[in-house]
Amino acid sequence: MRCVQQQNPRLTIMALPIVAIIGRPNVGKSTFVNRLAKDRQAIVHDEPGITRDRTYRPAFWADRDFQVVDTGGLVFDDETEFLPLIREQAMAALTEASVAIFVVDGQLGLTAGDSEIADWLRQQEVPVLLAVNKCESPDQGLIQAAEFWELGLGEPYPVSGIHGNGTGELLDELITYLPSPDELPDREEINVSIIGRPNVGKSSLLNAFLGKKRAIVSPISGTTRDAIDTVVERGEKTYRLIDTAGIRRKKNVNYGAEFFSINRAFKAIRRADVVLLVIDAIEGVTDQDIKLADRIIDEGRAAIIVVNKWDAIDKDSYTIYEYKKKVMSRLYFMEWADLIFVSAMSGKRVEKIFKLVDVAVEEHRRRVSTSVVNEVLEEAAKWHSPPTTRQGKQGRIYYGTQVSSQPPTIALFVNDPKRFNDNYRRYIERQFREQIGFLGTPIRLFWRGKKMRDVEPSLNRATKV
Repeated sequence: MRCVQQQNPRLTIMALPIVAIIGRPNVGKSTFVNRLAKDRQAIVHDEPGITRDRTYRPAFWADRDFQVVDTGGLVFDDETEFLPLIREQAMAALTEASVAIFVVDGQLGLTAGDSEIADWLRQQEVPVLLAVNKCESPDQGLIQAAEFWELGLGEPYPVSGIHGNGTGELLDELITYLPSPDELPDREEINVSIIGRPNVGKSSLLNAFLGKKRAIVSPISGTTRDAIDTVVERGEKTYRLIDTAGIRRKKNVNYGAEFFSINRAFKAIRRADVVLLVIDAIEGVTDQDIKLADRIIDEGRAAIIVVNKWDAIDKDSYTIYEYKKKVMSRLYFMEWADLIFVSAMSGKRVEKIFKLVDVAVEEHRRRVSTSVVNEVLEEAAKWHSPPTTRQGKQGRIYYGTQVSSQPPTIALFVNDPKRFNDNYRRYIERQFREQIGFLGTPIRLFWRGKKMRDVEPSLNRATKV
């Protein structure tokens, strides 16, 4: 059984063992992670400190599935911003790992920093394998790896994260520390992506879900760079929470680490079952929030609007209702989404988000019978007949049927799609929502004419002026 297809929105996975990747900055840890995970999700850029939080990727070797955890570069220097927090994240990765891979730079050779990390790793209660990276030449790699015997961590394996040389030998040794597939329970997983502008509290929200410091939180914009995956359980359900980098306006983003971070965030939307669109209660809904909401709908993802920092707002008994009106007046095209007011710092109402996620996922995956679809259409036409053109030609709906889910998609077979204006299309969508539901998920209507060229898709979004 393989569990590496993250894009599958309804994935049955195993409670996978964890392999932590540890090392100094710029030794090629993220490149090595991409090699093991057989993808390029980890950001690789020629700049120290790109990886800060710990990020999880599914991987497998032989008959063993596992999660490989990329961590920030370890430097034992508390004077530099983020370094103590990065070390804290690396320590958290080690405490949950079955085995650690210590990555060093074979081209640079043994450094004092490597020796410090080796001393630190010997104090941890986790097996350690030593990977000497950047050994592109197999023959030269053995020479490069030889000096790392001095670290006293066992055999140094010469590997190349770029080309894959030597990784097979390392992985053969790695899987001896992992449980067999028969020992791992199966469970279903729901992907939940946390999306928003910088500093709206996405990482704080992730930490509030977990009740511990999973992601680095800082008032400095751009603290989170990778999309951070965390698996949590609530009752019998398992959720993969995906914290993402804050998404600024495109014109403000320079090519580099932030550019790659935002691409990861957009990919996180695509692989989500439900997206939590986090709004800053102090700043309200901005133009960038509206663009992110558009992106969620374009990707066909279920969504929940999470207004964070609610504890910072002066309130009376009417405040929440007035604020909700303001939010929905700006996000009127997303009126189908649940809205919740939370405080990530205090944890207030955070747990209620999981119940909303469950509802949104169920509606996003829901299928409705053709007979029910046509009952709604028949009733809608009785109350409001299809429009008539100036030439006296009236639109006519023959029948409808749901053709797919995730998101729910309904094909409407009509005489001519051009005879149905935007107002009537919105009316039909409202009837589906009032009569059937689909709370928390966008729906798509395809108006299909007698000829294939007449097909016109209609997203459930009000026309913007």
